[in-house]
Amino acid sequence: MADNGWDQIWRVPTTALALGDDEVQVWRASLTATPARVAELRQILAADERARAERFRFERDRTRSIIARGVLREIIGRSLGREPGALSFRYNAFGKPSIADEQNQRCIRFNVSHADDVALYAIARHRDVGVDIERVRTDMARERIAERFFSAREVATLRALDPTHQDAAFFACWTRKEAYKKARGEGISVGLDQFDVSLAPNEPAAILASREAGGSATCWSLHHLMPSPDLIGAVAVQGELHRLTCWQWQERLGVGEALKVAGLS
Repeated sequence: MADNGWDQIWRVPTTALALGDDEVQVWRASLTATPARVAELRQILAADERARAERFRFERDRTRSIIARGVLREIIGRSLGREPGALSFRYNAFGKPSIADEQNQRCIRFNVSHADDVALYAIARHRDVGVDIERVRTDMARERIAERFFSAREVATLRALDPTHQDAAFFACWTRKEAYKKARGEGISVGLDQFDVSLAPNEPAAILASREAGGSATCWSLHHLMPSPDLIGAVAVQGELHRLTCWQWQERLGVGEALKVAGLS
């Protein structure tokens, strides 16, 4: 899949990163951690976040939920210069989180997605952003899922591809559509056939057309992500995407600390 010409080396920063107005940062994080690290992250969660984690039946899923929300708080807290445990979130009607206005003087917008033990966090300033990640599976393209959810144009493009490319193309399409819907703060289970995205190999990620009420293909940018060889992702941002940087999150990432590349790097 094409990468729109952006560098997709997932680097560990050695200094504090200022988030520019024209930049989107995407952070990759592992959702596996030591018991001590999980306990540390659980302590900075709000009561509703801890309760949400406890509702998962399996310990693995509870742990991933704690890590995902804890790392989100660390990333946002670092961007705002605030303690992660002191952040307050609010949610729209579809569950999309945002930072409480009184804590968000830098106008940070963000979105989160995870697949298995990998999470992606997209952050930007002054404009909405959405991110999605999926593990590529070999059974999805052969099912009739595309016919149920994709547009006629997308289905035709998918089925015209060589079968060896259809799995990656299916998930490229799916993640681009979900990232866009999440960026708009809308439910992701309806209306996926009301806009067209690119999906063919070597074709830049883009919204090609929109039939949505109030939708406009020219108002949003898409970018393809490859967090690992078996994962496909996408980020959507309001307006033109001038600069995208991809980073690997590490425990206690901060200024002047000795950082070691580990895990996914």
